[in-house]
Amino acid sequence: MAGKDYYSLLGVPRSATDKDIKQAYRRLARKYHPDVNPGDKQAEAKFKEINEAYEVLSDPEKRKKYDQFGDKWQYADQFAGAGASTRGPGGYTTTDFGGFGGFSDLGDFSGTGFGSLFDELFRSAGQGATRASARTHPREITQPVEITLEEAYQGTKRLIQLDGRRLEVVIPPGVDTGSRIRIPTDQGDIYLEVSVKEHPRFQRKGDDLYTEVEVPLLTAVLGGEAQVPALSGKRLSLKIPPETQNGTTIRLAGQGMPKKGGARGDLYAKVKVVLPTGLSAEEKRLFEELKRIRS
Repeated sequence: MAGKDYYSLLGVPRSATDKDIKQAYRRLARKYHPDVNPGDKQAEAKFKEINEAYEVLSDPEKRKKYDQFGDKWQYADQFAGAGASTRGPGGYTTTDFGGFGGFSDLGDFSGTGFGSLFDELFRSAGQGATRASARTHPREITQPVEITLEEAYQGTKRLIQLDGRRLEVVIPPGVDTGSRIRIPTDQGDIYLEVSVKEHPRFQRKGDDLYTEVEVPLLTAVLGGEAQVPALSGKRLSLKIPPETQNGTTIRLAGQGMPKKGGARGDLYAKVKVVLPTGLSAEEKRLFEELKRIRS
């Protein structure tokens, strides 16, 4: 993509922070992902362009070379050898989630949602690069992956295609939006950029989960138990103390998202008191009596 501006492709200024670049890339990757735009060649081309732009700008060493040499950044070391002032190549830095995810080679693969996403991604960088150079400096590819909160809770797998091979990638439990999972291959590393879909019932904050639980008025007043659905599919018993106020939050320890080392976050249930409807004449009389007593 010689002559194109990586910053313009991602829609960020040259002064953008790493966080700005990551957020811009994730937004555009979702928009132009081939799974979202099946058969759209323009979207597919755009998707490849933003991946290439992000590959450079997310790497501090590559970004520095790009800022100095523009679209000739891949030849920075050659320029340096010829007398140009630049810094030597450094290691790729990133934040891995739990080291790296596992994968299995499942053979030939076609006709899935990830078909051809990785085609031509591991070609030599720049014209005239030798195969030996490509092996010495393998490319790193970032691939966005969207999962549900249930999958983030339990762990899941995804199928991707790489050079005609079908790879089953393991996504470990506890990942969150922004987690990066490194998949090492003999041609370079694939980095899965995870995003977790919003859930209609649970809100996630770090390793903790938040939800609402409906509690009948009499249970809130007199005390009792309520059932809380969990991401595991089970229903948890929540003890409601007498005179529990509407909006009270009750903690269920160890019922949140998995953490490293086997621990879990907590689940917080916010009480939503449900008022009775369709009162009988006797029930209305009793409420009137309670009103008189309380007055």
